[in-house]
Parts: sequence; structure tokens; C-alpha cells
Amino acid sequence: LLVFFSPTAKVGKTSLIMSLVSEEFPQVVPYRAEEITIPADVTPERVPTHIVDYSEAEQTDEQLSSEISKANVICIVYAVNNKKSIEKVTSHWIPLINDNTDKDSRVPVILVGNKSDLVEHSSMETILPVMNQYTEIETCVECSAKNLKNISELFYYAQKAVLHPTGPLYCPEEKQMKLACIKALTRIFKVSDLDNDGILNDNELNFFQRTCFNAPLASQALEDVKNVVRKNVIDGVCDNGLTLKGFLFLHILFIQRGRHETTWTVLRRFGYDDDLELHQDYLFPLTLKVPPDCTTELNHNAYLFLQSVFDKHDKDRDCALSPEELKDLFDVFPYMPWGPDVNNTVCTNDQDWITYQGFLSQWTLTTYLDVQRCLEYLGYLGYSIISEQESQAAAITVTRDKKIDLQKKQTQRSVFRCNIFGDSGSGKSGFLQAFLGRNLTRQNIVSEEHMSYYAISTAYVYGQEKYLLLHEVFPDFDVLSDTDLACDIVCLVYDASNPHSFEYCARVFKQYFMDTKTPCMMIAAKSDLQETKQLYALTPLEFCRKHKMPPPQAFTCNTADAPCKDIYTKLTTMAMHPDSELLGHARLRCMCTCNRCTFCHLQNFINSELVQTVKAKLYTAILSRSLLFQRPSNSSVSQSSFTHVTQADLKSSTFWLRVSVGATVFAVLGFAMYRVLLKQR
Repeated sequence: LLVFFSPTAKVGKTSLIMSLVSEEFPQVVPYRAEEITIPADVTPERVPTHIVDYSEAEQTDEQLSSEISKANVICIVYAVNNKKSIEKVTSHWIPLINDNTDKDSRVPVILVGNKSDLVEHSSMETILPVMNQYTEIETCVECSAKNLKNISELFYYAQKAVLHPTGPLYCPEEKQMKLACIKALTRIFKVSDLDNDGILNDNELNFFQRTCFNAPLASQALEDVKNVVRKNVIDGVCDNGLTLKGFLFLHILFIQRGRHETTWTVLRRFGYDDDLELHQDYLFPLTLKVPPDCTTELNHNAYLFLQSVFDKHDKDRDCALSPEELKDLFDVFPYMPWGPDVNNTVCTNDQDWITYQGFLSQWTLTTYLDVQRCLEYLGYLGYSIISEQESQAAAITVTRDKKIDLQKKQTQRSVFRCNIFGDSGSGKSGFLQAFLGRNLTRQNIVSEEHMSYYAISTAYVYGQEKYLLLHEVFPDFDVLSDTDLACDIVCLVYDASNPHSFEYCARVFKQYFMDTKTPCMMIAAKSDLQETKQLYALTPLEFCRKHKMPPPQAFTCNTADAPCKDIYTKLTTMAMHPDSELLGHARLRCMCTCNRCTFCHLQNFINSELVQTVKAKLYTAILSRSLLFQRPSNSSVSQSSFTHVTQADLKSSTFWLRVSVGATVFAVLGFAMYRVLLKQR
């Protein structure tokens, strides 16, 4: 919205507007021009412009105040041949405008000297002190409505004052960039410094140039830029690359030379709004929608980006981020996003520094629990810019509905949630920390206020890397929320040495999970202590058999080294294949650590009583038939001779050929029975 005011009458304000629209000087000029909207396709900056002409003769002071409050830019028109109109700019109009606007959000002002065709001299000497006195004045343009001189330039500068204002960037009195601008450009420099060496080399400068202006810099132009910096700033160029000091100097130079649009183009490309804050649409893209019963995960490209971010800041190459390295990584954030509890949520090294695996795990956790927060974090890191994507939403995969996975009996998900239930003191926290490779000794040194109710790491299932997210549910039986109950697998932990511990697990299962399809596993924690009989109607083993659950799994974190992780692999496998889990434990006896793969099913089948009986009968039949063919017809042959013949037959090739044929028949029959079992499932 462009509003025109004039200090006095007869300065040509309305004539300027009409000359712009009609491209000719009007012979009849009204007191006030009608409101005009210029389409975007005919303006230099490709934005629609709404022009409002204010007339003191026709409008009230209330209307004046209303127009000032709505204006994006104000043009104060004076006549270059009328000193009184110039004086009224400072004595009346600028104070009036300031009184009707907030101090922190002043409307930019353009001074317009009309009727330049009537004088031979310029009014700029008189206007320059005024411009220096009032920072809200963007520029001054001398023009002529009669001969159309500088008319289009006037509106170009008016649009530029709105789209590329000086105020948020630069302080004319101090001749320095404002702090908010320095902060924004510093973040842009750090994001663009792909190797984190504090210097923008030629490749990084060209990538920056293509990102912001869609064109690389020629080699000579690049050298010219660096030479300008070398001449004006000490340490502006280092190792033939541009330092942060040199980068900031270039933008000061752009602003001082009136090329604000260059700096604003950079700022807006990196997500900043007119107040130099990251725009909400940049941080939280509206394109991502997550339907119910679906989860969010990072895709392959996102993990590659995060890997590059980790490598960029892991300066000592120890595959872990020290506190200083982590602080440097999050320097592009307006706040520290990770607290001390993160170190107890993911894997760390012996110095309690977050490892590479822990770094990716924490990002995976954030994406799963709060995808909007993840989008915000990726925005701060400049994901869409570095990865050349439209937005951070390109980093997220929305999984399909879990019901479809159950129907198809397969899943494409990589993250599985396991909710941990158990009474107070049952060992839930120890179970979580053991997943991160920490035994009881190491857990005891963790501050209670820094403990986390989550733990996430990887587990391998059939050679595939999956993330298992453990969540400790607060043991308040009567206030379990939908979030507490929504998971891929339930883990019920009881203290094997406490006779009252199992009852809580039984109650939770019977009230919340007995009639659901969510797989459950019972954990007998603290198995290193003396096992005590549980004061419940059924023993834990009997309870599990009754409800077709796997038998209770003994577990302890009181070990010399890192606790065994087999139990977590079982949990992940059960979460991936809930139907197979139910089949394996309800109908077949558990024979190995997973009991869900084809090998385990065949092992269970082969070791079943039915197969053992059939195998014994087949073996007897084959052996008897072999002996029958080899037995002599003379009935007077002694028993010792018969035994000798039998032993000889066992060593003959004919006998073993027959055994092989029998074994083949047995294998075919066994496979057919296995297929029948699968169809029944």
C-alpha cells in the first residue's frame, strides 16, 4: 500500500499519480485521485501496488491516521521550487507519521521532489541533512509529472523501500549493520561453510551464489570480490577463501551502495522475514500431513544430510561429539535444543559424549515423537538449501497405516516403539539404560534429574538395521493415556526378587492388552538376585502359557561388561512380525533366540513328537527292508553270521542310496506339512 501526502497544496502530488497511470500529463487535475491498484506484471518488482492519494481538503484527520497505519510506504511530495513545502516535511509530516506508527516498526518514507522541470538547480543539498536526521527516510527522488521524468523510478524506489527496507539491516548514525542482521548473516555463513573450516572456499562461494541468485560467479568476478575484501578488511580473506569478517563486510558494502536487494535476497533465500526472524512457513512447512495410525521417519537423504552435519563438526574424528563440538553444531539455532537428558537417551562413549549412532538415534526419536520439532531443527541447519529441496518436508517419510501392515503381514517401517510397564522399583530404568550398553555400575553414576524416560538405539533383525524406541510408562495404573497404550510391542517388567512385583504386570496386561493384537513380552528383571515366588494366583510362566505369551525372559544389568542385547533383538522382531510371534509361541515350543524365522519353524517342526515318530518308523522300515533283501535263504545260518551280514550291509553303497531316497521323501513330506501350517496361519 503506497500512500501519497503533500506538505502544501499545489505541489503536483495528484498529477504524479495520474501521470504514472496514463503515461501523460493530465490537463485537468482533481483534488484527489481515486484509489488505484497496479497489477504485479507491470511493476519492476513483480508485486501488486495499491496507491492511495490523501487530500487534506477532502479527508479528515481520522482518515489520515487510518491511512498512515495501513500504509507499507509513504511518499511525501514537495515542490523543488517551493522552500515552504520543503520545510513542512520536517516540521509537520514526519512528526505526524511517527506519532501514528510504532517506534520499532516505522513505515519507510520516500521524499519526492516534484516540478524539477521548473528549476535548473537540485534540492538535494537541502534534503540530505533531513535524510540523515530521520532514519525512516529511505531515499529522495526528484521528478517531473509534466515531462514524466523519473516517474517510474519513483515507484520502483517506493516498492524497493517495502521489499528491501534499510531499517532492519543498517544503522545510518553508527554506519554499522544491526545486531539482528549480523546474527542472521552469521548463521547463513555457517550453514554455507560445508566443511566447517571457517572459510568459504571457491566451491562453497559458487554453491552459495547458485543457491541465492541461480547463477555461479565467473572466476575473475570471484577474484575481484576477494580483492575488494583484501583491500578493506584485515583477515577478510584467508587461504584464498572468504572469512566471516569478509562476508559481513561485503553486505555492509552492498547496503551502503544502495544495493539492499542483494542482502535481502540472501536473507529471504535462507528463510528470514522482514523482521529478520526465520519465517514460520520456512520452519514448519504445511505440505506434511500425518494421518492417524501412521508414523514419521527420516528418509535416506535425511540421514545422509545428518551424517554430513556430524562429520562437519566432528573435528577430532573420534566418531563422537564433545560438548564444544555439539555447541558449535547448534550455534545456528536460536537456543540449545538438546538437554543433558539426551545423553541418557542415546548411546554415548566412555566420556559420555554422543556417538555417531547416538546422534542419528536422537534425530530418529525427535522425528517419531514430534515431527514438527524435527522440521524446525532441520530448518535451522538449512536442510532444504544444502539438499536443494523445496522444504524440510522432503526429509520425512510418512509410513502407511499400521492396519495395512498387519493385513499384508509385512512392514516398511524402520522405527518400532516398545512401551515398558512395571511397578516402581521393578527395574524399568535399568532395562532402558542397558539397551544403551550401560551396566548397573555405570547407571549408578547418572544423576536422577538427568534420567530419561526414553531410550533408542538400533537392533538387527534378519540382517536389517531397525530402530527400537523404548518408553518407560509412569506406573500409575489408573491414568494410562492413549499415548501410553499406543505402541508396536508391550514389555512387562517385574522384579524376580520381589514377590509383589508381578501382580502389577498381570493387572496391566489383563485390563489393557489381553484383548488386543499388540504382542507382549514378560521380563523377569534382576535375575542375578535370588528368585522369589510371586504372590499371584498363577506363576509368571503359567500366566504366559495361559495367555499364549512367550515365557518370561530373565534379564539383569548387573554385569561386568555391557548387558546382553539379545532380548532387544527379540522385542524388535516381535514388533516387526506380531503375527509370526503369536504363531511361534502359541503353537510351537520356543527353540532358539527368535522363533520366527523359517529356520526356527522348521527346527520346531523337526523336533516335534509327530515328526520324531514318523522319522523312527521310516528309519526302521528302510533298515528292515535292506536287511530283508540281504538275508540268506538258509535258515540254518547262525545268529552271528546274520549280524555280520547286517554290519556289512550298513557299509554298502546300496544301503545308503536307499537311505538317501528315504530322507528325500521325508524332506518333501516335511516341507508339505510346513506349507499346510502356513496356510492355517
